[in-house]
Amino acid sequence: MASKKPASERSSERTSERSSVAALRSGKAPARAPGSGGASAWENIKAVLVTVAIFLAIRTFLIEAYRIPSGSMIPTLLVGDWLFVNKLAYGPHVPFTSINLPGYDEPARGDVVVFVSPTQIDQPEDPHPTLVKRLVAVAGDTIWMRGGLLYVNGMPQRQGVAAQQNPRGDGGFSHPLFQWQHQFEVRGTAAGDPPVSPTLDDWGPLVVPAGHLFMLGDNRYDSKDGRYWGMVPRENVRGRPVFVYYSYNADDSDRPLPFLTDIRWGRIGDVIR
Repeated sequence: MASKKPASERSSERTSERSSVAALRSGKAPARAPGSGGASAWENIKAVLVTVAIFLAIRTFLIEAYRIPSGSMIPTLLVGDWLFVNKLAYGPHVPFTSINLPGYDEPARGDVVVFVSPTQIDQPEDPHPTLVKRLVAVAGDTIWMRGGLLYVNGMPQRQGVAAQQNPRGDGGFSHPLFQWQHQFEVRGTAAGDPPVSPTLDDWGPLVVPAGHLFMLGDNRYDSKDGRYWGMVPRENVRGRPVFVYYSYNADDSDRPLPFLTDIRWGRIGDVIR
């Protein structure tokens, strides 16, 4: 049988309880034990820190949002699309280091890929932007373009009907930035010898070196891509876009506050292929 508390102790507990009830009825908070306020504040701080740590871990190693700022991937991606990018697929990058953790997949031809650009010498204000393009060739592939048609290992890579409807530009356009291609050119292939001066529509054959990838935009005549800045090191890859979670007409809307009034509802949820 449990022992009874002394009468004095029971009386003290009843007095304390009545005091607490009275304080609540009067709208006054009951007095806290010394030091309890500091403990409560520290618990709140810890909760915030844990939340921030979880958010950063998810953003760094699992999934991150990305906004499309240009039309280089039309029609696959539009200006004003917001994507969720799977960073775990190809292996997450540890921030502020050169370390890439293992992923569960490898970038493959045809994938849409988010990556850090090789050095773009013509834009010193932002020489290594994060970009999204289509991976068209992997290490060891021989690639060239004739008349605007891409060939990979001798096989023509025709774009889909939607991409073929993009406006065509000046295929004979050449640029000093194309000159990097000469160091990767090969001769004696079925494509013939490389042109003396590469153009937008006619360049190569080139061989993609080990540990590198080659990227092009789907909107071939409005895309600053691998033709300009070269091969992408494998370690520059940051993830694979999964789907569009938000989209609005950001480039030619005539409505006020287009991010609210000109939402592309039909694109939300589109899986990226």
